[in-house]
Amino acid sequence: MGKEGGTSILCLGAPRCMLPVVRKSSLGGRFYFGNLHAPWRTQRRYLIIRGVLVGLTPSRRQFLGALGALALRPLDLSRVTPSLILYNANIITVNARQPRAQALAIADGRILAVGSNDEVKALASGGSPKLDLEGKTVLPGFIDAHAHPAASGREHLRMVACDSDSIEAIQAALRQRAAQTLANGWVLGFLYDDGKTPHPLTRAELDAAVPDHPVLVRHRGGHTVFVNSRALALAGVNESTPVPSGGRFARDASGRHNGYVADHATGVFDRLFKLNYSRDDYRAGVKLISKMFARHGVTSVGDATTSTADLQAYQDARDAGELGTRVYCLMQLSTLDRMIAAGIHTGFGDDWVRVGALKQFADGSISERTARLSQPYEGMPGYFGLVLESPEELYQNARKAHAADWQLATHANGDVAIDTILSVYERVQKELPRPDPRFRIEHCTLLNQSLIERMRALKVIPVTFSCYVYFHGDVMHFYGEERLKHMFAMRDLIDAGLNPPDSSDYTASPSEPMMWLQSQVTRTDYLGHTWGANQRITVDEAIRAGTINGAYASFEEHRKGSLEAGKLADLVVLGQDPTRVEPGALIHIPVERTMVGGRWVFEA
Repeated sequence: MGKEGGTSILCLGAPRCMLPVVRKSSLGGRFYFGNLHAPWRTQRRYLIIRGVLVGLTPSRRQFLGALGALALRPLDLSRVTPSLILYNANIITVNARQPRAQALAIADGRILAVGSNDEVKALASGGSPKLDLEGKTVLPGFIDAHAHPAASGREHLRMVACDSDSIEAIQAALRQRAAQTLANGWVLGFLYDDGKTPHPLTRAELDAAVPDHPVLVRHRGGHTVFVNSRALALAGVNESTPVPSGGRFARDASGRHNGYVADHATGVFDRLFKLNYSRDDYRAGVKLISKMFARHGVTSVGDATTSTADLQAYQDARDAGELGTRVYCLMQLSTLDRMIAAGIHTGFGDDWVRVGALKQFADGSISERTARLSQPYEGMPGYFGLVLESPEELYQNARKAHAADWQLATHANGDVAIDTILSVYERVQKELPRPDPRFRIEHCTLLNQSLIERMRALKVIPVTFSCYVYFHGDVMHFYGEERLKHMFAMRDLIDAGLNPPDSSDYTASPSEPMMWLQSQVTRTDYLGHTWGANQRITVDEAIRAGTINGAYASFEEHRKGSLEAGKLADLVVLGQDPTRVEPGALIHIPVERTMVGGRWVFEA
């Protein structure tokens, strides 16, 4: 293997192989660079394991331990040619060893070097392209740990956008679609938010807009729908229809159904229409939504309700070069038995499309007021929200998945639901111990100190909403000032040593990281009201939540989430530095470019 000055180098670990150059950077700290695929020829040698410099003279135990876990891979610096160099930048790396830098080099879809302008530009060959960013800020690409990209992409293709604050405008849009719809065909809307309109859509208003077609409008939160009389009649729902467990039919003052249907009660309507999406439609939806996410600087996303058809769509889009965001697929419970039979579990896939956790539901929605709480909603006496699955059902499914090496992810918003799923996680971990299960609680909204202590003991990942305070401030009064001190509790979670990532739950709220930052830093909604100021975090903490914490939630913190040599070249270029603007102006910072795997997927 050769020697230089009596020192040998081994570079272990595909694909995270880095070579630290032992000299000080002009920016302080060290200048790092590395390559993944070059053959062995270099003379300067070190032992590097999972991207960490073990030492010039590793112990036998370090060496054998690394060799047992990883394949030996050579590194040839003489053949490394950067495919792109970004310089004159203000780089926030989210790497504690080298927090800021001026330049970075990219090769083969990964970061080759991070350092000063002079150090990185010195790596260029005559043909290496260079881009002067003129002081613009560069961050790791944002990770939306919980959204619904595949489903929402299809909705954008086929449904009527009802994201207006005017009921009259929504009625007009539905009326226009009805005029283009065959007789008796369904008119379907989405992105509706009842907090933004003067009052929730009513059956009478939908009847007035479209009397001759069945109408169903989905709330953007995904747990409730609003239907007209034709839809109720087709579903066979009347005032004497029993309410299914975990569901709700709302009524007006006279006791008549008012068109609002929640959670498990919505299934009877979903079974009545079929949009007949083709495989190409699935792929087109994925292509569309990944472009939308990239426009806002999101480079990775967790799809929180992935079906097998969605998984196929992601693979089709990737193979066609149409996938602009990486996807961690939280698989629907209905897929579990087939996945286990095929020998598939969490981690299967590649850097573009990876099978993630097994997803379950414990309760309902925050924005739609169906989350299960221990105390009634404000202004709704005796109403505590909905329970969607029993503790025993949650346990049986969790145990089966946990035993088959699946990460567990459970939707739980209210404190009652969080208590229930923590008991399930505690039980399965006690019965079937695993060293690093990374249990996830999706949303994990209403907390108390006891719940946080139990989460800390299990090292649970709380996948909290990032911009609900800002975007859904119009419905926060249903929870009240006192309860909001313990909701979306980023300050308490970080102080407890947990690693909360960011998530939008799109379509429930926008997948817009600048909105995430402002919501978490200010805790002030778009109307100017502050909710739970005690849960404010710093801009740096919010950036970590949206980057490295998101990578940790999917077992990928060694591959992405920070700008370090050897990691994926996923980054975003911003028009301003979020650490240097007024907190109330964060939402106005423009995203100018987004890169995934060394390729620009968005340029303003």
